[in-house]
Amino acid sequence: MILVNTETIPGQQIVALRGLVQGNTIRAKNIGRDIGAGLKNLVGGELTAYTELMTEARDEAVSRMVAQAQQLGANAIVNVRFTTSQVAGGAAELYAYGTAVTVQPTGGAPQQADAQGQFGSTPQQAHPQGWNASA
Repeated sequence: MILVNTETIPGQQIVALRGLVQGNTIRAKNIGRDIGAGLKNLVGGELTAYTELMTEARDEAVSRMVAQAQQLGANAIVNVRFTTSQVAGGAAELYAYGTAVTVQPTGGAPQQADAQGQFGSTPQQAHPQGWNASA
């Protein structure tokens, strides 16, 4: 599954529109994280417990969105977006959405910039949950 936050995928042609797909999760903080974050606020720095919480929430929301796209027969999701909102005191929702599509290669290999910004390589960075953030 290809996920991109752009309308098109270099080297791919959209041949079918499958529809809007979405995934969300609502996560709550716990007392341990609150105490740790409160102490960290006194001295400054990254709130790693909250960073981990949001990373887990983002991964779960994306996994649900990908599962919905697979049910629709899509092999890519374009225009992927994330949003967050507070649902209740201490609970926040992370919502991921995009447009599920079916793509086919246009003939030439897609050109992607590598970690140094050089074009010509086709890096594959598979996510542990099976989706691929690169085209």
